Amino acid sequence: MAPCKPDKDGWVSLFDGKSLKNWQVLKEFDFASHGKVRVTEKAIVLELGYPATGIKWLGEFPKMDYEVSLEARRTDGSDFFCGLTFPVGDKTLTLVCGGWGGQVTGLSCIDGESAIENDTCTFHEYKEKQWYRIRVRVRKEQIDAWLDDGQIVDLPLKARELSLRWEMEPAEPFGICTWNTTGELKNLRYRRLVKKSGLKSQESSPQVE
Repeated sequence: MAPCKPDKDGWVSLFDGKSLKNWQVLKEFDFASHGKVRVTEKAIVLELGYPATGIKWLGEFPKMDYEVSLEARRTDGSDFFCGLTFPVGDKTLTLVCGGWGGQVTGLSCIDGESAIENDTCTFHEYKEKQWYRIRVRVRKEQIDAWLDDGQIVDLPLKARELSLRWEMEPAEPFGICTWNTTGELKNLRYRRLVKKSGLKSQESSPQVE
């Protein structure tokens, strides 16, 4: 499958605004009773599932030294509207936004502990139908994440154990899901980063391979 062409800043779009091209609806395990997945008004809608609805990217995607960004919002329900599963080398993590009743935000799993239990856990009052900008940066030594303009994850990876909750395994290596919630997604994209440490700026210079 041929990769999409990067823009001038190195960003590769993961959504054409009109179709689910290169995306697969998840149907295994907790996604067996998923809600409808559709495209409307240039957004992907993941309707409420029992308990989960999600999609998996089938195209090219990096494992390390990259950033991924999107906008997401909750339009119905009370749990996470964006469970972003992403690779970290040969491991996989999920960034949960709005879990465990609607506010918990963090990474699952760190040292065997879910987002609500480990040191990436924060709480945010997510407003229904409000769009939030989400960005994750993955490097060998560090994972960072931002919600709108605020940093929500600053995690050095030395001596940390990374793993994935079994419920999210169908989304590997890169996918997005909701839990007992209807969510919408737009402006999904990624870019590769220069392979060096000591990045000082949030907006780094990409290197496309």
